[in-house]
Amino acid sequence: MIATLRAVFALLVLLIVTPIFSGLAIFGALFRMRDGFGSPFDLAPRLWGRSMLWAAGVHVVEHGLEHKEVAQHVFAANHTSNFDVLALAATLRWIKFVAKAELFKVPILGRAMLAAGMVPIERANRKSAFGSYTVATERIAAGASVAVYPEGTRGYDYALRPFKKGPFVLAIQAQAPVVPLVVYGAIEVQKKGEFRVRPGTIHLHYLPAIPTTGLTYGDRDDLSRRTYEAMAQCLEQQYGVASPPYGTSDPVS
Repeated sequence: MIATLRAVFALLVLLIVTPIFSGLAIFGALFRMRDGFGSPFDLAPRLWGRSMLWAAGVHVVEHGLEHKEVAQHVFAANHTSNFDVLALAATLRWIKFVAKAELFKVPILGRAMLAAGMVPIERANRKSAFGSYTVATERIAAGASVAVYPEGTRGYDYALRPFKKGPFVLAIQAQAPVVPLVVYGAIEVQKKGEFRVRPGTIHLHYLPAIPTTGLTYGDRDDLSRRTYEAMAQCLEQQYGVASPPYGTSDPVS
């Protein structure tokens, strides 16, 4: 009952703050404001994320901050809950998410995401997906960082699932270092497919950046493997979560 009431409260807050912070991003776009640290496009996602975490009673603890304070990086995170996105939005500065195209069709929110420079992706369409990564490369060239979820969709547990190669093609194309990012605790807040929300703590582990300077398209699998193994090692050492060996049931894309 308490978890359901918390979810209802979070939903009410969502309905209130989404138009406010969406309006901030849309306002910035209408007046052609500069995109960068402290701009409406930087502030809107962070304030939105923080508001939703507050409503849900969620606290975020960050580890490895020395690996976070960077610009023009690709943050590659595991994905188990909607609260993964909120935690990253609340803590990462000048960040552009590569997000499923369906979200950009949501009234007000979708327009705001486009205004803020977020990048829609149709994962089922490989050609379109790689076009989206080209757009993300342009965001990085402009000075921003990009957040990606190599697993593609949310999972039901913390063990890593096969990585898609697109995010690593993006990193190589942009010659941007990859920062592996392990999210833990979001499942306890809200599981995939559930409405209920439980207060809790989400841990973000920023791992050492993996450089891409000089890498080419042919190195994408090795970059993916190195990222996967760094994240898998963190999950096992910190939380006792064992992931399958890299490449198990590897997707085509």
